[in-house]
Amino acid sequence: MALIKDGQHCPDDWQHLNDDDALPTGGATVTVSLRRWQDQREPLGLHHPLPGIRLSADDKVESLAELPTDMPLIVLDMKQFTDGRSFSQAQWIRERLGYRGELRVRGDFLLDQVFYLARVGVNAFEFEDDTQAGQALTRLNDFSVRYQAASDVKQPLYRYRVRRA
Repeated sequence: MALIKDGQHCPDDWQHLNDDDALPTGGATVTVSLRRWQDQREPLGLHHPLPGIRLSADDKVESLAELPTDMPLIVLDMKQFTDGRSFSQAQWIRERLGYRGELRVRGDFLLDQVFYLARVGVNAFEFEDDTQAGQALTRLNDFSVRYQAASDVKQPLYRYRVRRA
């Protein structure tokens, strides 16, 4: 897997566990589904380091309000690039929960969506290969001006006053 985080290639040390996979020992960094987290919260909360949480588009983001404040990673697992619920989830996680950790998207998303995912708060992108990751780096800068307010720009462009000399 290739990972772009905060606009740079990064190593990916995270292992995504299925619900029936055993929790590894020895300080492995893992993610678990939201359902597994809810079902096994106490033993998972004792794991060091704390596991990350994976959300599918069907998961209710409101249930994340009870997550520990030091949750290291939230992964939005996109099953179809045509399903825009992950965009809404990302914005909700950043804006309403105030989450400042790594918010990652993985799965079936298009390079054309990278810029917009970053606008709603996604700061990490997981790809199957390095070629896509390299292309995604350029896509993060597809547009130099952002008219609307979002997670990355708090005020719309029309609110900025132009100073004339």
